[in-house]
Amino acid sequence: MKRLTIILLLLVFLVTACSVGAGQPAAESQPTETATNSPVVNEAGNPSQFELPQNGDITVTQIQSSYSVAPSGLSGWFTTGQAADLTLSAVDFNNAGGSLFFNHPTAIVTDGTHLTLADRNNNRVLVWNELPTANEEPDLVLGQPDFTSNNPGTSASQMNWPVAMAVGGGKLLVADAYNNRILVWNSFPTQNGQPADLILTGSDFQGIEWPWGVWTDGTRLAVVNTPKGEVLIWNTFPTTPDQPADFKLTAAEQMGTPRSITSNGEYFIVGDHNASTGGAAFGVQNATFVWTKFPTSDAPADFMLEEWLQGEITDDGKMFMVSSTGRGMYAWNELPTAADPNADFIIGGQNSFDFNAGDGSDIAIANGRAYIALSNGNRIVVYNSLPTAAEQLPDFAIGAPDITTNTLETNFIISNPNPLTDGKSLFVLSDFDRKLYIWNQIPDNSNAYPDWVYSFPEQPNGFALANNQLVVMGRNALYIWNALPLNGEMPDTELALNGYDLGKMGGMTYDGKYLYLADTQANAIYVWDGLPQSPDTPPAFTLNAESPIRIYSDGEYLTAMLAMNHEVGIYRVDELTASSSPTLVPNPNGFGLTFGANQPNAQNGAFNMASSAITANGHLFVADANNNRVLVWQSVESALAGAPFDVILGEDDAEDRVPEIGADKLFWPTRLAFDGSYLWVGEFKFSERLVRFSVK
Repeated sequence: MKRLTIILLLLVFLVTACSVGAGQPAAESQPTETATNSPVVNEAGNPSQFELPQNGDITVTQIQSSYSVAPSGLSGWFTTGQAADLTLSAVDFNNAGGSLFFNHPTAIVTDGTHLTLADRNNNRVLVWNELPTANEEPDLVLGQPDFTSNNPGTSASQMNWPVAMAVGGGKLLVADAYNNRILVWNSFPTQNGQPADLILTGSDFQGIEWPWGVWTDGTRLAVVNTPKGEVLIWNTFPTTPDQPADFKLTAAEQMGTPRSITSNGEYFIVGDHNASTGGAAFGVQNATFVWTKFPTSDAPADFMLEEWLQGEITDDGKMFMVSSTGRGMYAWNELPTAADPNADFIIGGQNSFDFNAGDGSDIAIANGRAYIALSNGNRIVVYNSLPTAAEQLPDFAIGAPDITTNTLETNFIISNPNPLTDGKSLFVLSDFDRKLYIWNQIPDNSNAYPDWVYSFPEQPNGFALANNQLVVMGRNALYIWNALPLNGEMPDTELALNGYDLGKMGGMTYDGKYLYLADTQANAIYVWDGLPQSPDTPPAFTLNAESPIRIYSDGEYLTAMLAMNHEVGIYRVDELTASSSPTLVPNPNGFGLTFGANQPNAQNGAFNMASSAITANGHLFVADANNNRVLVWQSVESALAGAPFDVILGEDDAEDRVPEIGADKLFWPTRLAFDGSYLWVGEFKFSERLVRFSVK
């Protein structure tokens, strides 16, 4: 183990998005100490303990947090549709935190006068009546009655996950993704919560589903039908909600899940997260289709660009694009062609200014300024003049105090929160953030900040807690604490396992008796007696399991998510041998009929991306992620005998499966922890809450 030194960081911990605007998240805690070999310096030249360690070390930061402590030993049980009582990784239920605290902003558009931002996870659209020249508050909000609330809804004045927008011909359009519709204002709105003038849903035979992209010039209309791998195009703007499109564009059926549209009315560019063509040069199938003439029928693209790109074309033929997967902004001095597709220069990158764009990030250009909405960066960065060189940095930010601060990080909004608890403390791991968050005691109020934050030099893919020990699985090593790290302790052991690629494992768990690794590709779960004592310690035996991913053991039962058939398999730990087979949890109620809201479904009768299952005190909990609910059996044995679930959390009944962020709703629930009193539910990717349900 490397020797570590303690370094005091003298900095103000910026927990608010800006210095103006009512309702911003309050400063509740400050970092005091970071243990590492040296402080990490961000591009602005200020120490920042939130940057990922680059030198192979773990860093740990103590947070001067303050929160109420939850009582223990509660009695009772859960009821279908009950509300959660608090949320971490969020300001609160129905609370966005103010006008300038965003939550994964995506589309940004301008008509040359107004600037409009889709604040996706807050279910709202923010409108500036004049182009902002500093970190200025918006003038009005759509989708909500005020700048505080963020609950979703289905009326003409509400939204559920607005992800894309367009302006043209005086109209404002919003792609209201989880309501499967396009909201149309015939002129720019002037009041908070102003309802749309027209709601487009498509025809019975060609409906709009989970639209991630929309474009119009006021006459023509294009809408991305993401799950169907197509773009619907109207040659004249529809006047009724169900007017069918004139044709659909599939790039000759090469689109996978198209996400974005960039067009100047002639060039037509579609970014795709899962393009079905492109060859090895396009890596993991993120690609962008380019037509040099606006399509009038379905046809292959003229050429393709690497990565899923989205942005803006200027009036004089320049193009600026951000990548959902990259860290830079791409600039073309002239529009790309098949013969010359490459950008003229790229601004930023992970080793310079980090745009940290992410899914749906966008660019709007007006009056010589470029406004770039960074979804994962959680801010707008602005150039006062269009950049002309790779080293040129943005001039200011909106929604953050400077161009480098990520207010998701400073407010402890956690990507993919994965909880564990022993009933006394709470541990939350984030693979995306590469961090472990620790609350020394169980918090009893929303927006409670952790006591400790650990940052890892690699992506942690799972963790487990047993016998007062904590084990974190990285891509290259197991990090083992022999006692729970409640005072900033470093791991006692970093252990690689020779012959086992931890980065490819689907899951890991430890129950004090066995350590388990799920090898999805090998259809196996490797089982060690206790914790391995050396890199060469072999497993005691191997279980056969069909495509196991996330696994969990409480010492009595081992649960495994069997990805191929969307099944939950359970083993009895005291009966485990190499010949053991899992007992499958029956699905008498026909789980998994839809993907979110009317998206591609898993096979009929199966869990639809049942993302984790845990047992505790003889109970069974299953996170049925894409049906946006947690299914609860009071008895594991009754579940194995075929009994239906007793309780649904996150939805009102078995038919309700829409993702929502209300107190009694769930949005892609993925990870679970239960201590007898509290059930913690971590939501995945497109929502980042960690909600708590209490037995009553």
